[in-house]
Amino acid sequence: MLGAIGDDGIRRHLGEVHERIRAAAERAQRPPDSVALLAVSKTHGAEAVRAAYAAGQRAFGESYVQEAIEKIPLLADLPDIEWHFIGRIQANKTRQIAARFDWVHGLSDPAHARRLSEQRPSDLPALKVCIQVNVSGETTKGGVEPDAVAGMIAVCEALPGLDVRGLMTLPAPAEDEDAQRVPFRALRLLRDRLATPNHPLVCLSMGMSDDLEAAILEGATLVRVGTAVFGPRPYNAG
Repeated sequence: MLGAIGDDGIRRHLGEVHERIRAAAERAQRPPDSVALLAVSKTHGAEAVRAAYAAGQRAFGESYVQEAIEKIPLLADLPDIEWHFIGRIQANKTRQIAARFDWVHGLSDPAHARRLSEQRPSDLPALKVCIQVNVSGETTKGGVEPDAVAGMIAVCEALPGLDVRGLMTLPAPAEDEDAQRVPFRALRLLRDRLATPNHPLVCLSMGMSDDLEAAILEGATLVRVGTAVFGPRPYNAG
């Protein structure tokens, strides 16, 4: 099911989000193509993903493993589609994540990193990962504390099945753009301190529907947008 907005609505929404990205990149004096869009398709059906794909979108984000492993095979005929796991990782789901996804955002546990590496099928390229950083210090949020990120990167870099591509954060909501920019700036500065020529940490996965402009102004290279693309999530979704 496509839901209330339909195929044309998804196409229109994608255009609107890309225009927001372009305008924010222009404000930041950055090329628009320096910011990738990850369409967060969790709780939306395979037909909604197919409609977004037909409109040019290639990267999709899922948070629920069981939903994803049912949805992904239905779209296996689409070339170049890219799947990103953006949910909280559970130890008993790492095998499915390692086998089904191209990227993992939100990696913050060395034990999970080892399991993902060991369980990545040998015929697939290394799993691209972003380390989740708890820049807001919220006890209810996952993520590595800023002082521990270097150690987490070192753990992942020693594992053959993983390819550390950058950092990710999910900060506390803020009311205005100036306040929104603070945690995003902190993540960018942390990345700048930790990046090396061999491991440039090029991906800054930050910003969503409500704050993508602030994230882009502070250097986001990937924004995770769901509602602004697909509309509200179905209330009966698991």
